[in-house]
Amino acid sequence: MDDRQWVAQFAEAIGGRAPTDDELETLLALAGEAAHRSMRTAAPVACWVAGTAGVGLDQALAVAKTIGG
Repeated sequence: MDDRQWVAQFAEAIGGRAPTDDELETLLALAGEAAHRSMRTAAPVACWVAGTAGVGLDQALAVAKTIGG
């Protein structure tokens, strides 16, 4: 099972939706910024914070690029 299949099944199981290809690429970029500007553990947490804050992915990525540079 690849990552996209796993995410799709996970999203369905919890009543959510899987990200589009563009959303997934932006999420990975956000995670990458967090991991490179801090510790790797910041990557999933930054994605969670963006999601719970209701901030759009593009905005979250732009902000991430300004922190800890």
